[in-house]
Amino acid sequence: MSRSEIVPTSEKTWKWKTLTLGAVIGALAGLTAAHLLIQRAENKGETPKLSAGEGVKLGALVLGLLRQVSQLGG
Repeated sequence: MSRSEIVPTSEKTWKWKTLTLGAVIGALAGLTAAHLLIQRAENKGETPKLSAGEGVKLGALVLGLLRQVSQLGG
């Protein structure tokens, strides 16, 4: 018997809703970030650029955010 046959449907439903909501929020946050980056570049009359240092800072911020989110439910 597989794990999917044992798990109640209600448990699958809330997990699916949570994953879907997280994906939508993540996509919207990413689109907003890209839009802000484009606006900043257009105001300077340049193409969007992200230096290695800015990429590292952004990665650290994202990891910090994920750590905070992981502590919400616990």
